[in-house]
Amino acid sequence: MKTVRLEVADGIARLTLDRPDQGNALDMTLALDLGEAARRCADDETVRCVVLTGAGRMFCAGGNIGAFVAAGTPGPTLRKLADTVHIAIRTLAEMRKPLVVLVNGPAAGAGLSLAALGDIVLAAESSHFTAAYTAIGLTPDGGMTWLLPRLVGLRRTQEMILTNRRVTAAEAASIGLVTRSVADADLAAEGLAAAERLVAAPTAALGVSRGLILEGTESRFFDHLDREAAAISAAGDGAEGREGVAAFLARRKPDFKGV
Repeated sequence: MKTVRLEVADGIARLTLDRPDQGNALDMTLALDLGEAARRCADDETVRCVVLTGAGRMFCAGGNIGAFVAAGTPGPTLRKLADTVHIAIRTLAEMRKPLVVLVNGPAAGAGLSLAALGDIVLAAESSHFTAAYTAIGLTPDGGMTWLLPRLVGLRRTQEMILTNRRVTAAEAASIGLVTRSVADADLAAEGLAAAERLVAAPTAALGVSRGLILEGTESRFFDHLDREAAAISAAGDGAEGREGVAAFLARRKPDFKGV
């Protein structure tokens, strides 16, 4: 993978969009590399948490507009790129392990979509967010029109996408777009601390919980109650559930990494 760095250590997989000279803008190469890296993380049983960030001063500038123009066929090129990016996004969304996103700089277009995808999203104080698509006559992709209404509400989504208003890191935290804003110098340490907490947590239970949250946005309430009942029953019979209950009764800290 040339444009995405994948580093695995101590149960944490770190994915870094690594094309800083182009603002980590997405083209087919980066989209394919991101999909491959995401699949490796999803399939690697030693990985208990995935961290996504960007190299350089930007998190992700969105799509590589120059590549669309150079292709000479923008419509088919955009469709192929969107489909490829969506494979990576779907893999990251469906994997049975948590995703921490560290927004180290501006996030625009698909970069905003990638940021919104995280379970825990920390934004450097200097970062900001812009939908960007309609400014060049395009429409959103990367799941933006699905994720944003659920995170920040319909009215804010309409304003962000239709006017392309820039949202600061502080505002992003206040409206629920990100988990919290942190000082630029503290982003790496805060991200590592969050990932380490998740690594020590029951990975299987977190993975099933991620799936329930995703399904819950579309399910009928009573159907979803049945899914929750089935899931908690399975968790209770699983190794993590047994360890967690035993630790609670023994008044000790559970060791989920050892089960």
